[in-house]
Amino acid sequence: MATSTPSTVYSRDLGEELRKVRESSTDFTGAAFALRLGWDPSKVSTLERGKYCPSEIDLVQYLSMCGKDIDYFEDFKRRFRNAFEEYIVQVPDNLRTIAIAESTAWKIMRYDAQTITGLVQTPEYADGVYRVAGLVTEERIPTLVQLRMERQAILRRHDRPTCLFYIHEHALQTQIGDAQIMEDQYLRLLFNVHMIRIIPADTPVIASSCALWEYEKAMSVAFIETDLANVFVQDPGAIVRTRLLFDRLAEVALDEEQSRSKLAEYVGGPREDLNGAGTRLA
Repeated sequence: MATSTPSTVYSRDLGEELRKVRESSTDFTGAAFALRLGWDPSKVSTLERGKYCPSEIDLVQYLSMCGKDIDYFEDFKRRFRNAFEEYIVQVPDNLRTIAIAESTAWKIMRYDAQTITGLVQTPEYADGVYRVAGLVTEERIPTLVQLRMERQAILRRHDRPTCLFYIHEHALQTQIGDAQIMEDQYLRLLFNVHMIRIIPADTPVIASSCALWEYEKAMSVAFIETDLANVFVQDPGAIVRTRLLFDRLAEVALDEEQSRSKLAEYVGGPREDLNGAGTRLA
């Protein structure tokens, strides 16, 4: 039997990828696949749930049974090598791990300082953010916007996570696109105000945009994104500090009704008060 290891969001991502490789490359169920490999059935299940750190032999056997070559194996071995570390760094346009982290969380808290939170962006606003930032080619923007919209499906599930998004008023004041795009974005926030809390413009918050994902049967994950990298953190000390940040935000944020009133001020309001565009990709 495989010895279970506390999973990380990245190890669960890789385990899910292995499951998809097995299902797309073979006709075997997990149990039948284990039988063909001479493994205990629990080993395949544990590996595919990201709770087992495979040896090189394990990966060779698994991927060879799926018909994969040495290059595929070397890539997977490289990625699994750091999968169980408390700090995982990825390139910023890798959205797969983020999507899995969000879709499996039971609670999501997020703070955004310069742009509206991605999970409540309109397509037009998201498109504008990518164009203003200028960090990806224009040809790739439609695909990235579509992926962002697909991530929002978690908010429509019957078992959707409990979400609370703290948005600094500076993000409301930063114009992305034209007045109609901003108006539609404000309306989207009003429609979702039950999970929105506005930080007033005159409230200083010395913190970067970040998220905290909570899970029922896995360790919490703090997420920080920059223009250069996405960082996933499961270090207990860092999780404590992230919770302290959200405790502070809860103290200074407007409550639901106050946030509703603040957003209503922006709907149909004068556009000359809006500042220049920001650059974060929330």
